[in-house]
Amino acid sequence: MEIKSLSIGRLSTKNNVFLAPLAGFTDFAFRQICYELGAGLCFTEMVSAKGLNYNNEKTKDLLRCSPLDYIKAVQLFGCEEDVLEKAAKSDDLKDFDIIDINMGCPVPKVFNNGEGSKLMENPTLAGKLVNAVSKSGKEVTVKMRLGIEHEKDLAVDLAKAVYENGAKLITVHGRYREDYYSGQPYYDKIAEVVNAVNIPVIANGGVFTKEDADVLMENTGAAGVMLARGALNRPWLFSEILNKPVKDKKSIIKRHIDLLLQVYPDNIVAINMRKQMALYLAGVKDAKKYKLMAFEATSTKQLKQIVNELQL
Repeated sequence: MEIKSLSIGRLSTKNNVFLAPLAGFTDFAFRQICYELGAGLCFTEMVSAKGLNYNNEKTKDLLRCSPLDYIKAVQLFGCEEDVLEKAAKSDDLKDFDIIDINMGCPVPKVFNNGEGSKLMENPTLAGKLVNAVSKSGKEVTVKMRLGIEHEKDLAVDLAKAVYENGAKLITVHGRYREDYYSGQPYYDKIAEVVNAVNIPVIANGGVFTKEDADVLMENTGAAGVMLARGALNRPWLFSEILNKPVKDKKSIIKRHIDLLLQVYPDNIVAINMRKQMALYLAGVKDAKKYKLMAFEATSTKQLKQIVNELQL
């Protein structure tokens, strides 16, 4: 794929290989790791607009930034204009440059509340949400899917609606809500969105290797790619796609632990790193044994000892 900077309104990215907002994973530490490995733009975890407006402390903790967040990009979810506008204008987001509106989350508790991918059925409302958030003066982007069910494509209509209301970039996860994360992305459907609007469209879905990124770009004509699950257990995939030397993988994992220790107590880091360690261990020799060890660990020293034993 061609590596290039992208313009998002008045902003310019370092390159066009992005990290997706991933609930429970893309905190400040993981984003910093990805930036150190070459990512062009990283988004926070999905943040509730209502949670911000209610001053929920756990919600606010999701906004913690890394020194490498040169463009601060937050993803909000919600379905009410006034709620999203208030959150966008809040002091909590005053230092953020981009607000991405989630219009693709497939999980029932979000969908059934009229949020996430449910918004794809109402492009008029989606456009109003973009317009409302734009009043904050920040650049607004949107992440969507292709639709809810295979029988009905919704992406082009939604893309046009958000573009006409001020969105500066659109990311398309090339699957339907009913697919969740299974199956190959539908390249032709992403391409339809690329051809429907005059802003950058990022292709998302199924990128686990450099070759996957090349195929996705070649078959969609997108402006860039967004890594999601492929980056969780292999954040060095950014370096591979960008043709950069890959750093020592064990040192990357230890670096991740050390970044969290700058903010949280040792035992909390040890517990919270368990799910991430399980991902780092995917495909590793004796992975089952090491996963059991990781889930029994109560200190980061124990986690680092596990890392030292790995064959990466």
